Amino acid sequence: MSELATATAADSVRAITRVTMAVDASPASQRLAAYVRDLVRPGMHVSVVGIAENPRVLTPQLAFDDAMLATARQGMRRAVRDALGRASGIVSASGADVDARLIDQSHEDGAIADALVADARTFHADLLAVGARQHRGMLRWTDASVSRPVTRDAHCSMLIVPERFERKHTGPLERIVFAIDGSAASLHAMRYALQLAPAQSRLLAVYVVDRALRFQSMPALLLEDAYIAEGERALGHAATIFARCPNPSKTALLSTRTVGDDIAHALVREAIRLQADLLVVGTHGRRGLSGWLLGSVARRVARLSDVPVLLVRPTA
Repeated sequence: MSELATATAADSVRAITRVTMAVDASPASQRLAAYVRDLVRPGMHVSVVGIAENPRVLTPQLAFDDAMLATARQGMRRAVRDALGRASGIVSASGADVDARLIDQSHEDGAIADALVADARTFHADLLAVGARQHRGMLRWTDASVSRPVTRDAHCSMLIVPERFERKHTGPLERIVFAIDGSAASLHAMRYALQLAPAQSRLLAVYVVDRALRFQSMPALLLEDAYIAEGERALGHAATIFARCPNPSKTALLSTRTVGDDIAHALVREAIRLQADLLVVGTHGRRGLSGWLLGSVARRVARLSDVPVLLVRPTA
């Protein structure tokens, strides 16, 4: 049996029962909490985690005397406790079990990413959920100082909810888009994420043909035809997985523009066009013909997207 056939037939994925949600005092965290409330269900356990950072690390341009530093640390801890209380109250409405804890890094010089990853591992989290602030062109929890260690070192899959994202309706997710690249890893990501899809969610699996061809080793039209053939095969496997679900579902073969475009932008455009509630991307895809669901594309999707992104590890 081929790798793809094995992945399509497989029924065993890591059950999502324990979620770690990282919060701070920003509006992004409140959006995250509301989203997680609509995502989880009774029987799951959500651990809401807040990190009180070291004021000297957070604002190195300021000079602190001892009294100022003590006051700043106290203020940081108080702000995080308040954020934990707000987020916990929001998520509790889901019926899931919720606990909250503060990780005090206010006297430490280490990266908050290390503390977050270590806590998620200790908690045996199946999913790590973070909020994203994108107004500076970077993600708060996934900026250069945080994202590479978190996406590299986290043992579990990640949910990233942009600060700008706001659902029109509360309640179960209505539309979920799955990015497929022809690999077993992308089909695994589908099956992992389907655990979070209520029966009424509309499901769409998409394969994107990269028409902005960057290869010189074979004629462009021949390569594009090969992409299309591979995409049709991949979407056939996705349809087989969808057939086991009660949800309304379909598949779509998309293309990038020929100039100034890439897979990540095409995926985000489609998710926005459909007003999707979630875009699912595998963090490691194939290294064969298309090979576009490798880490760099997944990270670009997370940075570009105004739609929540679920980054699924192949070991999830």
